[in-house]
Amino acid sequence: MNATTSSTLVVLVHGAWHSSLHWAATQRSLAQRGIASTAIDLPGHGITAPVPTGYLQPGQPGIATERSDLADLTMDDLTDALVTRLAEVRPRFRRVVLVAHSAGGGTSSAAAERAPELIDHLVYLSAFVPAGRPRFLDYVDAPENAGAVHVPRVGDPTAIGAIRINPLSPDPAEVAAIHRSFLADWPADRPGWRLLLHPDEPVASLAAPVPVTAARWGRVPRTYIRLTDDLALPLATQDLMIAEADQVAPDTKTEVHSLPGAHSPFLTRPDELATVLASLAERV
Repeated sequence: MNATTSSTLVVLVHGAWHSSLHWAATQRSLAQRGIASTAIDLPGHGITAPVPTGYLQPGQPGIATERSDLADLTMDDLTDALVTRLAEVRPRFRRVVLVAHSAGGGTSSAAAERAPELIDHLVYLSAFVPAGRPRFLDYVDAPENAGAVHVPRVGDPTAIGAIRINPLSPDPAEVAAIHRSFLADWPADRPGWRLLLHPDEPVASLAAPVPVTAARWGRVPRTYIRLTDDLALPLATQDLMIAEADQVAPDTKTEVHSLPGAHSPFLTRPDELATVLASLAERV
């Protein structure tokens, strides 16, 4: 690769059941501010992501029992992919700002632990920070998270080999619960959001431990963007992760910003989100 040719690149990492497509509106807003960005698809996500064979068929045969093609994906697989992408772009930019949403915080933290030299700033957008507790499920099951609106799951993750949801469910109550968890502030009469979500998420992204240390992960400056009306990951849980991260790495305290709204501001408030991200990207 050539030597550095530009100032800052913002690398956007999606959360569970999401993909790079979800960042499009925010990327447009960043571009209007002169900020370069790239949105990546972690393994098992994106336009080529496999779905259960009956998922798009009438009646969705086998949706609750068919084994997922993502069953063998590990946290190492997810981390390998992200570190590879970061290593590809690192020589071209003076600064790399890594932004992780939700479950993407696990893989992004693992990448920072493995290769902190590839990241100049790590931004958690209502995302999992594994410093205090190694698994996302440790926070999902915490008392502070008791008020969360959980996405209904389909089948047994152990048998399926993935954590499966059904955005195309014929059950209005199931669809409403997914909508409320991810997009409580998105108009209910705009159903296209259902087409952007994947049914399968690798078990590893929620259940695998992500050990981090103050000496490696903790040396990367970090920001947490709190979403004050988030139902998928309530504010109390976000604040718990921030506090526990600062206990693990007290020499690099978390910088905190807050945005109104629910779990998916990249869709509902892309300009407001881009304004915060641009302010972080433009730092010297």
